[in-house]
Amino acid sequence: MFDFSTVVDRHGTWCTQWDYVADRFGAADLLPFTISDMDFATAPCITEALHQRINHGVFGYSRWKNDEFLAAVAHWFQQRFGCHIDTESVVYGPSVIYMASELIRIWSNPGDGVVVHTPAYDAFYKAIEGNGRRVVPIAMEKSASGWLGNMAALEAELAKPENKILLLCSPQNPTGKVWTRDELATMAALCARFGVAVISDEIHMDMVWSNHAHTPWSAVAQGKWALLTSGSKSFNIPALTGVYGLIGDAESRNAYLSALKGRDGLSSPSVLALTAHIAAYQQGAEWLDALRGYLEENLHYIAHALNSAFPKLGWQPPEATYLAWIDLRPLNIDEHALQKVLIEQQKVAIMPGYTYGAEGSGFVRLNAGCPRAKLEQGVQRLIAGINALL
Repeated sequence: MFDFSTVVDRHGTWCTQWDYVADRFGAADLLPFTISDMDFATAPCITEALHQRINHGVFGYSRWKNDEFLAAVAHWFQQRFGCHIDTESVVYGPSVIYMASELIRIWSNPGDGVVVHTPAYDAFYKAIEGNGRRVVPIAMEKSASGWLGNMAALEAELAKPENKILLLCSPQNPTGKVWTRDELATMAALCARFGVAVISDEIHMDMVWSNHAHTPWSAVAQGKWALLTSGSKSFNIPALTGVYGLIGDAESRNAYLSALKGRDGLSSPSVLALTAHIAAYQQGAEWLDALRGYLEENLHYIAHALNSAFPKLGWQPPEATYLAWIDLRPLNIDEHALQKVLIEQQKVAIMPGYTYGAEGSGFVRLNAGCPRAKLEQGVQRLIAGINALL
């Protein structure tokens, strides 16, 4: 019913991934597998809803706190995760990183520590350090069965009074780990014991594979907490802007909304973002499930192609996200030399692992959110680039 194989030409659309690839990689003629948006048109139900709203013709100031939007969010959490949410806890924001930054400012002081599992989404480092706080890394551990969080190391850092916040990525980017409910409950109990607030970035919550299940932080939360998310990754609508979150306690919620509206003047959302989210959450489940099936097959293609070329890798698809976090360390190649070959010879842009911190050294992150024809080109170019160095 839905076509994910037809290539959509994104050139000339002010597209960050395609039109501005030179900003990060220094060359403009590259096939990109970089930032986490997809090369698919959004769900038809969203396009139809946007057309209807555009035909209205008036685009004045709007309110995010309306019954339709709040009901759509509550419906999605109930239907997808079996989770009841209090719509009074819902807040709006222009981006997840804006919301995380504001909560960092509310819940900590300059010089305080913010605990993060590493390797981490690169914007986390910028949000923490840009607000004058310290990154406190907890290295993820790779095992034969997948990625693990070091609970003993986490507890040791949470126990330090100067560490005020756990900035959690759930599911985790870039490793693709899905935190189990037991792991989340343990983290919640530790944070409550030591008075540490939790900011949980769950923007990849809909992209969980196989028999893994996403547990929203709100289902295990204790103490001060916020869950930040959006339909933007799931339905490929980040350019519409606008995300939302749940903030558990009224005092923190009011402090956040005061800054959003009073200090920053950002409380009027894009009406098209609201329209898109309502359509997605009320009508988009069938499209999303079809997309999820296609993406999971993409990840299995990567595994088959890489492991056929390099049996040493034994690479397995992630538990979540359409971002393939590929450990190339068994091949013992120079990651900087690989980037040079990929850019200059193979004409492909794939994110180097060191972008995500020291623990990412030796990895690459390849965005599989694209038609299979494009993905096959990218993976074959990666294989050729590796072979050029072996």
